[in-house]
Amino acid sequence: MTISSRSLLRRLQSEQKAMTATLARYVELESPSGAPEPIAALVAEIAKDFAAIGGRVRLHRMKGHGPALQVDFSGPRRSPRLLLLGHVDTVYPLGTLRTMPWREKAGKLNGPGTFDMKAGIVQALYALRALLAEGPLPCNVRMLLVPDEEIGSPASQPLTEKLALQADAVLVLEPAAGEEGACKTSRKGVGRYTLRITGRASHAGLDFERGASAIVEAARQVEAIHALCQPQKGLTLNPGLITGGTRPNVVAEHAEIVVDLRFFSAAQAKRADAALHRLRPHDPRCKLELTGSVERWAFERSPATVRLYRVAQKAARGVGFELAEKAVGGGSDGNLTAALGIPTLDGLGGVGDGAHAPHEFVFARELPRRAAMLAGVITALAAGEGLARG
Repeated sequence: MTISSRSLLRRLQSEQKAMTATLARYVELESPSGAPEPIAALVAEIAKDFAAIGGRVRLHRMKGHGPALQVDFSGPRRSPRLLLLGHVDTVYPLGTLRTMPWREKAGKLNGPGTFDMKAGIVQALYALRALLAEGPLPCNVRMLLVPDEEIGSPASQPLTEKLALQADAVLVLEPAAGEEGACKTSRKGVGRYTLRITGRASHAGLDFERGASAIVEAARQVEAIHALCQPQKGLTLNPGLITGGTRPNVVAEHAEIVVDLRFFSAAQAKRADAALHRLRPHDPRCKLELTGSVERWAFERSPATVRLYRVAQKAARGVGFELAEKAVGGGSDGNLTAALGIPTLDGLGGVGDGAHAPHEFVFARELPRRAAMLAGVITALAAGEGLARG
C-alpha cells in the first residue's frame, strides 16, 4: 500500500466533524464498568461501525460484565499481526451525563469517557477506514475492546493475554500523556493488599486496659507501610482505605487497611511484597493477616517498546508533529501484554486531559492527526519496521 502521510491527514481532517459526531454517539451511551447492559449497548454501536468498514465482529461474553468486542481485518497471509487494544468501560456511574453532558466548546470535546478512552476507539475506526479506502490492509489487524479495564480487568485478562500472544505487536488506544500528547513507553505496575488486624475487645470505660485496640495497631502499621515508600524512585504504598471498630465505647477488636502499591520494576514490587509480609504487630496481643498481590506487573521500557516508539515518532513527523514519550503512574491492559514479552506501545489514543475527572476532554483538532499517525504506524509495521524482537 502506497499512500502519502499528508494526503492521509487531509482525508482525515476533512472528516473531523464526522469523527466528532461518532465520539458524541459513543459518549452519550454511558458505560460504567459494573453495568453490563449499557456496555452491551455501546459495544453493539461500535461493532456496527467497524462491521460497516469490513471488520469481522465477534463478541466474547464476560460473566458479570458486558461483552468484550473483537474485530478482525485480514491482510496478506504472512504479514505482521497487530493487536489494537482498548476498553469500553468508564469510571462514571449511570446518570453522569446529567451533570457532565457532552459538549463542544472552544475546540474541546467534553463528556464522560471522551479522553479515557472513547476518542481512541474513534481514531482507530477512522484510521482503518482511511487505509481501507486505499485498498486492502497491508497487514492483519485485530482490535480488542474489553468491558472491565477500569476495575482491573478481572474477567477479560485471560482473553487479552491469549490474543496478545498471537500478535507481533500491541498498540494500546489509551489516551496520550498530557496535553502535549506523549505516548507511553512505561507504566507503573499495580498491587493491592489488605492488612487485617485482630485485637481484643473490651469496654472503653470499665475495662480499657484489658483491650488491645486494632485501630491503634492499624495506626502504627500505617506508619510502617508509609516508611516503605521511595517516591523518588517511583515506589509508593498508599494506605488508601482504613476501617475498624464498632462503637466509640468499645476498644476495637477489628481493623482493616487497604494498600495500593505502585512500582516501576519487578524488583521493586518483590521487595515491597516481602516487606509487607514481614510486618509484625507492635502490640503482641494483636494479630495481623495480609492478603493480596501484584495485579499488573510494570510495563517496563524495553528495546522492543523503544523500536515501536521510533516507528510512531516517524509516523507523527510525517503528519507534522513531534511525538514525545513519557513514563506514567497508572496501569492499563498494556501492562498485561508487555509482561508477556509482546512489543507494546501505549498512549496512542486521544489528546486532552482530565481522565476520571469532571473536566475530562479531548482536543477536537487532534482526532484526525492522531488517527493519521496510527494509520502511519500500521503501514510501517506492515512493512516490517520496528518488529525485531529483543
